[in-house]
Amino acid sequence: MLPSVTKAKYIRDYLIEVKFNDGTKKVIDFEPWLTGPIFKPLKNKNYFKKFFVDGPTIAWANGADIAPETLYKAATVKADSNSKFRRAG
Repeated sequence: MLPSVTKAKYIRDYLIEVKFNDGTKKVIDFEPWLTGPIFKPLKNKNYFKKFFVDGPTIAWANGADIAPETLYKAATVKADSNSKFRRAG
């Protein structure tokens, strides 16, 4: 079965909590993908926050999206004891 995003919720900065069709839930840091012309507008956090679930993935009005299998394989960001997020190993 291919992964598909079913829900997404903005956390802060470039972090989005993503739920997949198999029940997996991750907090993903999107900042590493914000390179190249299509992703440049997303560096503006107000624009970044305007994402939506489009079919199996997360997308933005300018046509930017990231493949759901890429999101599924992404490292989960965990909250540490100081409520700061860090990339899980």
